[in-house]
Amino acid sequence: MNYLKFLILLIFIVSCKNSAPVTQTATKGYQGQGKSPVVPTNSKPIQKQWKGTWALNDSTVFIDNNFDGARLNGIVHDANDHYTLWITAENTPINVSPWYAFKVWSKTKKDISIRFTYQDIRSRYYPKISTDGLNFKPIDSIFYEEINPGKGDFGINAAPEQIEIKLAVGPDTTWVSAQELYTSKRVKQWVDSLAKLTYNTSKIIGYSTEKRPLQLLETNEGNSKKALMIISRQHPPEVTGFLAMKSFTETINGPSELAKKFRQKFTVFSIPLMNPDGVDNGHWRHNMGGIDLNRDWQNFNQPETRTVKNFLEQKSQEGYEFVFGADFHSTWDDIYYPLDTTVTGEKGKIVFDWIQNISNRLPQKQTNIKPSTSLDPTMVSRTYFYVKHKMPAIVFELGDNTPRPFLKEKGKVAAEELMLLLLAKYP
Repeated sequence: MNYLKFLILLIFIVSCKNSAPVTQTATKGYQGQGKSPVVPTNSKPIQKQWKGTWALNDSTVFIDNNFDGARLNGIVHDANDHYTLWITAENTPINVSPWYAFKVWSKTKKDISIRFTYQDIRSRYYPKISTDGLNFKPIDSIFYEEINPGKGDFGINAAPEQIEIKLAVGPDTTWVSAQELYTSKRVKQWVDSLAKLTYNTSKIIGYSTEKRPLQLLETNEGNSKKALMIISRQHPPEVTGFLAMKSFTETINGPSELAKKFRQKFTVFSIPLMNPDGVDNGHWRHNMGGIDLNRDWQNFNQPETRTVKNFLEQKSQEGYEFVFGADFHSTWDDIYYPLDTTVTGEKGKIVFDWIQNISNRLPQKQTNIKPSTSLDPTMVSRTYFYVKHKMPAIVFELGDNTPRPFLKEKGKVAAEELMLLLLAKYP
């Protein structure tokens, strides 16, 4: 009798898990953040930075933040050729994402040192250097120093309190940025280039607080009503997520036979830049309402999330069935945040199959998975997508320092494996 009870209990547990893959848990690498607290999303005041050029050291060295994507709140010339920057957030409380971007030049060629200090927070992003504002590469480690280094491999405890870099400057401009600069103008140029393809359409579906357009790319070659919803850049500094999404989108729009077949069967709606105000104003995290957009998928107090909500409802009324959703982000290292199959059932299993297939093709970097079992409140995009539109969905996170060639390959593989799975599921 005891054995029979045990067997019944075991069968019950297995059926509740609904065949969710064992890849849901892992023991090494970045384990992800804890459950996000519920926070108010009514607009709050923000600090707008002063924009202009600092003329330093008797007007021989110049540092400038007067461009889209810049963040620099103050600077002091300490002595000789040493300078200290002050970098603050748009408002608080805020997570550890101290974004910075500025330009520097001098009348004559010289070597200078720049120390980065932050408002009540530690450093996160390894500096990137550019000579044209478009092509960036990480600064050579011999010119980089951590002040009061952190401990561990990931997260705030691993971050240094401050950093200092050495630069060789001259009359030509040098850009220094936390990550590559992909402002709203640059993203629009990319979307417009894809919109030239005969099966693509670019349209404005709404506007941000500062009236920047929310641009959507629709890929629709076969007039299918089975649709995907892809978004990116809710958080301004999360460029690596955008780069993976960029490769993902380009693969779906590519010339392969797989992509051609997929475009006949599915429509893809993409919003590559959810937070154009935050990006162009150099924000650490929030939009111009001072709010983390990925906490506003319950109340929709912000124009950006409200625009997507209205768009999805309109398309559902037009008969579209959303079969997959992905929201691309960045964090300390690659990680997936799906909904657990204990709450999605068989419908959500495709997300885990997708993750497994990506891992099989990219065994050189196994990525942890942190499923959520909570559907209330919706609050984040992934949960809202599933609860309101029953689409299997995921928050797809890429590491801040994930090598860029691998980002591109991961986006490509992710697109190919998702196309294969969806074509098999909906032949």
